[in-house]
Amino acid sequence: MDNLAVKRILVPLDGSTLAESVLPAAASLARKTGASVSLFHVIERDAPDKIHGENHLRRPDEAHAYLSSVAVGKLFGGISVEEHVHETGVRDVSQSISDHAEELNADLIVMCTHGSSGLKNLLVGSIAQQVISLCKTPVMLVNPGKGKAAEKCAFENFLVPLDGNREHEHALRFAASLASMCGAGMHLLVAVPRFGNMSGELTIVNRYLPGTTSRLMDMLVPEAKNYLKDMQENLGQAGVKVSSSISRSNPAKAITRGAKNYKSDLIVLATHGKKGSKPFWEGSVTPKVIRTVMIPVLLIPVRE
Repeated sequence: MDNLAVKRILVPLDGSTLAESVLPAAASLARKTGASVSLFHVIERDAPDKIHGENHLRRPDEAHAYLSSVAVGKLFGGISVEEHVHETGVRDVSQSISDHAEELNADLIVMCTHGSSGLKNLLVGSIAQQVISLCKTPVMLVNPGKGKAAEKCAFENFLVPLDGNREHEHALRFAASLASMCGAGMHLLVAVPRFGNMSGELTIVNRYLPGTTSRLMDMLVPEAKNYLKDMQENLGQAGVKVSSSISRSNPAKAITRGAKNYKSDLIVLATHGKKGSKPFWEGSVTPKVIRTVMIPVLLIPVRE
């Protein structure tokens, strides 16, 4: 298992209540891991007066004052908190967040998933989506309007979906390291769809070779069991409390149902962002999961 650690958490804030919805989860994780928190604001060039119906932080002095007020709040009692304002106006906020994650040696970014076109189009076209596509740093997304769930997030039970792709196992290693730091348990989940609930390219194959495709999916189950057994044994030897299961459903539904069944308070997914040839799973699983679950989702960039 990689010796990964979360020592600094970067929290970009724009002054809005929506962006602040991530603060309870960020503080909870910092307290669990002993990490410091860097509150960050970037001055946007030609920024609008309002953002999400609230005043936008357009001047460095008001941004510094705002971050200072957040830092001394009761949420961060006993946590080392730093404040950073990028005072030179920029046009590309997402690129600035990505650059500062590297510059400030952040091990994790915590962001709200709100998008420019409202909650209906959650994540689509949002700053969070752009940061994910640009950044090498893991990003934890907290769904806005679900602050109560975030406040209760104890980081005690992680759900880690796997698909057998070795490239995606970096997410598993990161999750295992984080679980060790938090004293959390992990549940590994593999989705092997049945005939009729597959998506993407497999749906096209179903139309012409339904029996063949169904049998192929059934044949994958023993292979998935062996794969999970190996992963579980390796993690157990590293001292991580881990369980596993196979779901005969499409990945998005399997993850959503699994999070509820196993009382998970964090979902960990590998992602290629925009740079990968395909999403993590067919059918763009990540946005579907983020729209439906009540808990934070941690996205780990795949190392090409």
